[in-house]
Amino acid sequence: MRVTAVIPARYASTRFPGKPLADLNGKPMIQWVCEGAARCSLIGQVIVATDDARIAAAVTAFGGTAVMTRADHPTGTDRLAEVGAGVDSELIVNVQGDEPLIAPAMIEQAVAACTADAALPMATVRRRIDDPAEFLNPNVVKVVVDRDEHALYFSRAPIAYVRNAPDHFDGSVAFKHIGLYVYRRDALLHLASLPPTALERAEALEQLRALEHGIRIRAVATTEDSVGVDTPEDLERVRRLVAAGHTTARPQPAGRT
Repeated sequence: MRVTAVIPARYASTRFPGKPLADLNGKPMIQWVCEGAARCSLIGQVIVATDDARIAAAVTAFGGTAVMTRADHPTGTDRLAEVGAGVDSELIVNVQGDEPLIAPAMIEQAVAACTADAALPMATVRRRIDDPAEFLNPNVVKVVVDRDEHALYFSRAPIAYVRNAPDHFDGSVAFKHIGLYVYRRDALLHLASLPPTALERAEALEQLRALEHGIRIRAVATTEDSVGVDTPEDLERVRRLVAAGHTTARPQPAGRT
């Protein structure tokens, strides 16, 4: 089965303009993302989807593949779909361009969910939340799943709510959603053709469009973590991890899924 990883990368960012080209240990951040995705044994090719010639030039300079896309895409899913329409792969992996310490094992887990179930249109990953502060943080997206690991809902709010102990943090039902997606190509193109939905707009979460339109998403449990770079302060955090010898984000304790 052919699998292509597509990394949407924009230069414009309100909080951190030009972050794909930010220096991280002598390499642009986008190169770290590409190399992390390429280390996944299930990925056949890695493509950076960008609307900025500076990013495309940087990717080409380190030997990567960049595809120029339209500049007016409202979401990363739309940018992904533009590239996905032109590739001959059954599965397309959306790797976030601001996660330089992406774990290849996490990509493999999400891809494996789709290869094992030919009827599954989408897969993503989740990890258990151990820190109550993370549970309450609206920048950390939470997900609740059914007994087959299909996502029931994604929210910035602290879900699931423990009714009988509202001040008690219950780590057994608290999961962080990590924004890595695997799509069947036809499901991606269909999703991108659908209009934004009310819940998607309210939460500012694109994956809710899929749920509102009845598209199943399997949220596979992982012990890996991710570090998104949204600000220069986030980049400093990643630099400290790299200086300490880490090539992926710190994993959760062994056995915790």
